[in-house]
Amino acid sequence: MSEPIFHMCRAAEWAEAQVSGRYAGSSQDKADGFIHFSSAAQLPGSAAKHRAGQPGLVLLTVDPDRLGPALKWEPSRGGQLFPHLYGELPIDAVLRVDPLPLGLDGVPVLPPHAVPPAEPMS
Repeated sequence: MSEPIFHMCRAAEWAEAQVSGRYAGSSQDKADGFIHFSSAAQLPGSAAKHRAGQPGLVLLTVDPDRLGPALKWEPSRGGQLFPHLYGELPIDAVLRVDPLPLGLDGVPVLPPHAVPPAEPMS
């Protein structure tokens, strides 16, 4: 399996997807025409920039190998390549779901498995 990718959404959106059996993304994803994901290295920045102050979120850990050719790595913030899914997220591609409580600074607190490894000091 490739390194997992991550998607943050409202817990209610994910609960609805489990009932319907499909997840088409958040309202922002729908407006942009694709579902936004982040790598582990990109996740802290995405959480701070796009989800600060938003309670009731969950983090989806997703196996990118199950997404097929609809997953594209495209330039975004600072020219970094971000994973974008052009289509619905198959429920069976989600490896785990974790709550994202807000820290004292209002930024979602990432679960340990989603925290990127620290850069070695030189």
